[in-house]
Amino acid sequence: MQAPKIQFCPEMTHQKLGSGFFRTVEAATFPQYQIRYCNHEAAASVGLDHLDDDSWIAHFGQFQPLAGSFPEPLALCYHGHQFGHYNPDLGDGRGFLFAQMRDQSRRLLDLGTKGSGTTPFSRTADGRLTLKGAVREILATEMLAGLNVNTSRSFSVIETGEHLDRQDEPSPTRSAVLVRLSHSHIRIGSFQRLAYMDDMDGIEILARHVARYYFSESEKVGDQQLSSLDADAPLADLLPSLLLRISAAIANTVGSWLAAGFVHGVLNTDNFNVTGESFDYGPWRFLPQFEPNLTAAYFDQTGRYAYGRQPDAALWAVCRLADCFVKLVPQKDLENQLRSFHSLVEARLAKQIQWRLGIVFDRDDSDRDAALVRDFFVAAKASQFGFDQIFHDLYGGQPRIEGYVANYWRPVLNYLQDALPRDVAALDHPHFQSQKALSMTIDEVEAIWEPIAANDDWSLLSAKLAAIHQMRQAYGVGDGPLPRIVGGPAS
Repeated sequence: MQAPKIQFCPEMTHQKLGSGFFRTVEAATFPQYQIRYCNHEAAASVGLDHLDDDSWIAHFGQFQPLAGSFPEPLALCYHGHQFGHYNPDLGDGRGFLFAQMRDQSRRLLDLGTKGSGTTPFSRTADGRLTLKGAVREILATEMLAGLNVNTSRSFSVIETGEHLDRQDEPSPTRSAVLVRLSHSHIRIGSFQRLAYMDDMDGIEILARHVARYYFSESEKVGDQQLSSLDADAPLADLLPSLLLRISAAIANTVGSWLAAGFVHGVLNTDNFNVTGESFDYGPWRFLPQFEPNLTAAYFDQTGRYAYGRQPDAALWAVCRLADCFVKLVPQKDLENQLRSFHSLVEARLAKQIQWRLGIVFDRDDSDRDAALVRDFFVAAKASQFGFDQIFHDLYGGQPRIEGYVANYWRPVLNYLQDALPRDVAALDHPHFQSQKALSMTIDEVEAIWEPIAANDDWSLLSAKLAAIHQMRQAYGVGDGPLPRIVGGPAS
């Protein structure tokens, strides 16, 4: 039986904060509008899958308002620490909040942009996005969604016909505008800006807004049951609880990144949002083999945001959020809320490792979970097998190929023998019938882009997205329609 179609349910909640939190802007006009990517699954989740191509371009290329949401786009105000240095000259410089809506579960969602033109925060930049950058964001979001990571979704990509000059890729290069579907675009840096301005009233307004619209329900994170927040509670009660909810959401995502072998690359405080959802993908990487020191950004010379340092980088960012509250709440009350951060990361990592291995245990045991993770990473490092390949080979609890006979694999295999397959039928899925794991190394990303750049051949991107879709089916994390890729010369 076909599920009923979701109706579009527009919202304008961010506008309720007042003009001190954003600037109304106009989208750029572009020489052309060529649809390259439509995420039908994401569109269906918010009731926008009925749009034809002309309407799609009108809303997600020319940014004509969606009925009932913002009459004008909102460029959001924020500051942030970038590689440890505070920058008060940030804000949405090449994007804006285009619309808000509710999904079927009444969760508030945003449609935000990247490459939609200059704003008051653009400084000397052109407000544009390269087509290659848009393709890379599609690949990051789809792969992470397939690996059960809380991520924004690439919603739309429209090629815009401009030629951009960039230092980090061959120029001139093609331009595009991307729309992402995300739970929130309110960042740690949104609070930092208010603290920098000594605007305690603004911090209270934003804190109550976040509590009301994003944390009104209880949630279990790791072994902790986190209570819902009362947006009208006294600040002395609200702010520590809000800090805990935000930090727990971020810890949950960081643990998922580690299990996915993902390196975000730029963990500045403006790249952490309050719901913990992973978003804004620049120089990301996935591990080819287990390497704790792998960095994603060529400019990360000190390895500040290397794969293995991501938990510390995330905690440092959350501490900067706590700094914003110290004039309103005793510091010790805030510090107490952050003591569990690393344990929450470790708990999520352990559950995600088990999920990727396709196993469950018949009883909870945090010591066993931690030991399995430790022994798994020791063996992964020693073997230098492909990171994704290990999970593929061991899915279901026992090796499905030869090669796992070295002594360093023995502790891992002992734990797996005590586990049960999460889904026996999954092993018969075509994804697991293949001997080769699905991966997303930087070499693969470059290979997908090369024929697009040279011949407007989008077939490798389509094939990779189909393979990710198949993996999601095998893992049981979604079975929606494939995204639409439109290849061929731009009109």
